[in-house]
Amino acid sequence: MAQEIKLTMDGLLINWLKEPGDQVKADDVIAEFEADKATVEVEAGIAGELLELRVEPGDEVNEGAVIAVIGARGEELAVADPAAAPTPAHPEAAPAPTAANGSAMTADGRIKASPLAKRIAADRGIDLRRVQGSGPGGRIVKADLENWTAPPSLPELPPAPAAAVGQATWGRLPEEDVEVAPLSRMRRAIADGTIKSKSNTPHFYVTIEVDVEPLLALRKSINAALAGRSVKVSVNDMLIKALALSLLEFPNLNSHYYGDRFVRHLRVNIGVAVALPDNGLVNVVCADADKRSLSELARANKAMYERARAGKIKPEDIRGATFTISNMGPYNIKDFSAIIATPEAGILAVSSAQRVPVVLDDGTLGVGTRMNMTLSVDHRVSNGAEGAAFLNHLRGLIEEPLGLLDLDNV
Repeated sequence: MAQEIKLTMDGLLINWLKEPGDQVKADDVIAEFEADKATVEVEAGIAGELLELRVEPGDEVNEGAVIAVIGARGEELAVADPAAAPTPAHPEAAPAPTAANGSAMTADGRIKASPLAKRIAADRGIDLRRVQGSGPGGRIVKADLENWTAPPSLPELPPAPAAAVGQATWGRLPEEDVEVAPLSRMRRAIADGTIKSKSNTPHFYVTIEVDVEPLLALRKSINAALAGRSVKVSVNDMLIKALALSLLEFPNLNSHYYGDRFVRHLRVNIGVAVALPDNGLVNVVCADADKRSLSELARANKAMYERARAGKIKPEDIRGATFTISNMGPYNIKDFSAIIATPEAGILAVSSAQRVPVVLDDGTLGVGTRMNMTLSVDHRVSNGAEGAAFLNHLRGLIEEPLGLLDLDNV
């Protein structure tokens, strides 16, 4: 029987990459959706013929909605669960206003366009106010821009600077000495999430200084041993491993708080904050970080980071984090604290490793490489004593890093 393909998160359909009649494999990407913090690639999940598409580019689709049907030619289509039918995010909203060109506008006067259309317009320097949308309700979609040329009655605007994936398109207001850009879905999600966390979660902070010279020395040796294997272990890979092993010893911090109950996770899935173009941010998830070798972590993490920055994230890349790390080591930062990604119990902020004066064991003054780490913890879940013990355990793994190695499978 033909099978229904359901969306695993709320999102906006950007583009179909396959058409009805195409033969697909289980791991073929058939569509791109924009979720709150990322563009997500949707895989077919099963092999067969793409029999039917249930949503169109520009549609807002809820989690669990049937978006396509895949099976063999001639098979009867399974009847979709009516409760899982695609529904708009705001089904009772009033009709959208339109611009002079006939395209849909938001209530605050912005032209409605799909994320892909916005990126194409930014790359080609097209003013979306000049484009008539053919998508649902007049929304501008990719097809509207593929062969678009400026109307002859209007002077061509100078091209806008090319924007990377996820970047905002800035425009000058003629009557004001300012530039403006619409708030992206990602930026809105970040704003809403951080406000909710800081307003409702009682954060407390614990900071510790760590000697990272042993870790750096071990990393150098590991990468020398891995030379020629197309993998390179980063400091962040080693910190993720150390964090995961410490969470095994402090399972209370590997829990989520839901107001009326705690949920303690038996798996250790580390969310990793990844900076994106134009001030974007997404947390990808290193699943089962405690069980993976450093080389395996390095391969998996590098692939996720590249997908995130290219706007090609898979659903599993951003699901299931039990605790998060935010590493600003590359930015020459001495110290910072991070906002908890609720409902997680905490987040680890890692600063830059710096050469600093240190007092040696014999009492003389020397030079060492030190790094500050700040743990943000939900006080409803834990307390300062546990936070301090956790950080000291983590410091022990970093300063004696042979404990990070699976000696049978480095």
